[in-house]
Amino acid sequence: MTRFIVIRALQTFLALIGIIVLVFFMVRISGDPTLFMTSPLSTPEETIILQKQIGLDKSYAEQFWIFISGLARGDLGTSFIKRIPVAEQLGSALPNTLRLSLPSFFIGTILGIALGVLGATKRDSILDNGVKFLAIMGQALPGFWVAIMAVLIFSVHWEIFPAAGTGGIEYYVLPVTTMLFFMLPGMMRLVRSTMLDVLDSEYIKLARIKGLSERTVIWKHALRNAIIAPLTVAGMMLAGLVNGAIIIENVFNWPGMGKLIVESTFGRDFPVVQAIAVIVAIMVLGMNFLVDIAYAYVDPRIRYERG
Repeated sequence: MTRFIVIRALQTFLALIGIIVLVFFMVRISGDPTLFMTSPLSTPEETIILQKQIGLDKSYAEQFWIFISGLARGDLGTSFIKRIPVAEQLGSALPNTLRLSLPSFFIGTILGIALGVLGATKRDSILDNGVKFLAIMGQALPGFWVAIMAVLIFSVHWEIFPAAGTGGIEYYVLPVTTMLFFMLPGMMRLVRSTMLDVLDSEYIKLARIKGLSERTVIWKHALRNAIIAPLTVAGMMLAGLVNGAIIIENVFNWPGMGKLIVESTFGRDFPVVQAIAVIVAIMVLGMNFLVDIAYAYVDPRIRYERG
């Protein structure tokens, strides 16, 4: 098991280094941020002075060394636009994103598992068809369209919930529900398919022959073996919700990571874009690493087959 963990940790570290390098050079080739920071009347001398102030007068190698050494010290740099530390901006944006992502994750996981199990146990019933229809709708409808329709219907037309901003629990209803709409389909379909495979297995038939109640067979024996793959995907969904928040936060004007990265990308605020990309990469890779380890503990064959 130790060898498995060491190999996975090394792979995760190498992947992170590759992402850091890719992110650094990709933002550099996206364009010159001084074009957004100067007026048409600015002289070339003023532009050169501005480039020196933000460090863009140095070579790519020097800029990369400043960037990577800063990361090693925990320094994410200073925003080109707001001229404040990037860590300060992320310190206010990340908690807001987590306030949306975490409730969506826990509610979506519980509902996805419950509906997937019910769909599998009531196969081809009205309930199962409803689960499949909801899954298809969630995968087919564009995220921005659903978010906009939610605002038009529940905020503009019926005036039930606020359309944007932060505040009490009523401000969470529309964005969290919209995020749930896109998390549920994958979880429901995966739980349903794995449960159908498990319910057809011999040991489930044996459990029923022994006279165990249907509730015990389903929720204790079948679900325990069918939950491995959904939990693996759930870990990745949690990290992916930060990316999914980009659409939700911009539609509902929620001051989180998603809104911040859109504003920074359009403004070519390199330090902010780099920092967010690296943090999201760390979250995704870290969650993938933890899921691999948990998976190996649940199923010991993994550590030998994939180690």
